[in-house]
Amino acid sequence: MHALNKENEMRVLLADDQVEVRSALGLLLAQIDGVRVIGEASDATLVLQAVAQKQPDLLLLDWELPGLPPEQLLRLLLYERPSLKIIAMSSRPEAHRAALAAGSHAFLSKSEPPERVLALFQSLLCNDS
Repeated sequence: MHALNKENEMRVLLADDQVEVRSALGLLLAQIDGVRVIGEASDATLVLQAVAQKQPDLLLLDWELPGLPPEQLLRLLLYERPSLKIIAMSSRPEAHRAALAAGSHAFLSKSEPPERVLALFQSLLCNDS
């Protein structure tokens, strides 16, 4: 993962078509020092716009996000912002392999307990320092 920005925080963009998922992730991430949610997106077009405008360090991306096939969306995102780290999320465990093969840096099952999500982010922060 690339270095944290000058404020020593990881800037995170949440992309999921379900507002409940975005809200839950936002509340969870608010508990972690050094992590700041800088925006949300509900479809592929909004993700591409938000990444260009807000320059996040990390994108939490719903693998089934409407608008584009996920592999195509990942290619566009990584072309536009090669330093962007992407964690693909899905409620379908079988999406794990496809998400990693397409270029995601990690995969998170939406059924993971909050402790596992927090542990993943804390490990990313430790690797960044």
